[in-house]
Amino acid sequence: MRPIHRWAVVAGVFVLLALAPMAGRAIPAHDRSLSAGQLLSLVRDGYTAPYSGTVEASGRLGLPFNDRFTDLADLLGGQTRLRVWWRGPDDWRVDRLLDTGEVDLFHHQDVTTQWDYERDEASVGPDPEIRLPRDSDLLPPRLAALLLAGADGSDGSSGSQDESQVSRLGARRIAGRDGLGLRLRVDDPRSSIDHVDLWADASTGTVLAIDVYGAGSVPVLTSAFTSFDSARPTFDVTRFRAPAGVRQHFEPLLDFADAANQYAPLTPPETLAGLARSNRKGRGVGAYGTGPTRLVAIPLQQRDAAVLTDQLYNSGATMRHGQSLLRAGPLGIMLTAIHSPFEFQWLLTGTVTDDTLRRAAAGLARGSSYR
Repeated sequence: MRPIHRWAVVAGVFVLLALAPMAGRAIPAHDRSLSAGQLLSLVRDGYTAPYSGTVEASGRLGLPFNDRFTDLADLLGGQTRLRVWWRGPDDWRVDRLLDTGEVDLFHHQDVTTQWDYERDEASVGPDPEIRLPRDSDLLPPRLAALLLAGADGSDGSSGSQDESQVSRLGARRIAGRDGLGLRLRVDDPRSSIDHVDLWADASTGTVLAIDVYGAGSVPVLTSAFTSFDSARPTFDVTRFRAPAGVRQHFEPLLDFADAANQYAPLTPPETLAGLARSNRKGRGVGAYGTGPTRLVAIPLQQRDAAVLTDQLYNSGATMRHGQSLLRAGPLGIMLTAIHSPFEFQWLLTGTVTDDTLRRAAAGLARGSSYR
């Protein structure tokens, strides 16, 4: 074989390698004749299924936060690349891939370890009942479990205005797998989410991709696997082993929401704006609602509330009767007015309408108590 022919063979191999991923995407998706209710059941069965792979998530919620809220703003308002090994709800690892390194979460039972590669630092702490969103919450199966809670498998023929119904979408090829499409249509008038589209692995029910829509035609939050393996990861890959020189410390409080839930002297009422409280009674933070209609009430000391008020004001929040209200797509953010004798203000946030936030603020003024 002459040299030019040898180089032609090499070039051909590189072309084939480059085209292989494209060929996988070009394979048409194979759908299954499942009803929407049957697919919903398959998705729910897939919540505990094992998997591993890589995920790309994109948020379009332009949150005005900085300082203690910076990670939250980045998580919901930018691009996030994740690598995951999921053995089950009590045994998993999620790495956030950065340009200069990575930040890894290792979770076992009720303990989570966060390893910051750049800082050579690892923090270990309990997984609290109430916390801010974190990297693992952006995984498609986790988002689906959150948003489909309470969803009805009917086609809407019951006529209830408070149910969220599901319908079928066409299949898609995602990460080399057949993804069966499902749409959740939100009918609760208190919710600011219009609908949720997702595609689940035809074999396991694991959600491979999910798009969340507010009032517009562009999703405000998307998350999808770019590679996927349904085999159970090995036991050792989810175990954290501190490299030499890494500082480890115990962190009893995960974030300010966890701190407020444990130690704030106030407790909110059992219902707000017609939404029932979903977390334990008597705690400082109140979580309300389910599925795509969720609301959280967090008590803030006045010095912390003042900082947040400035950030909201500088971002164009509406100021009315001592309340600050900002809308970031389907996410509403409100700081209530100061009510004597409390030396706290309430941070209200969630996927609810402005009217629901105002009703919740009125409920806090009437029903909050010392604990």
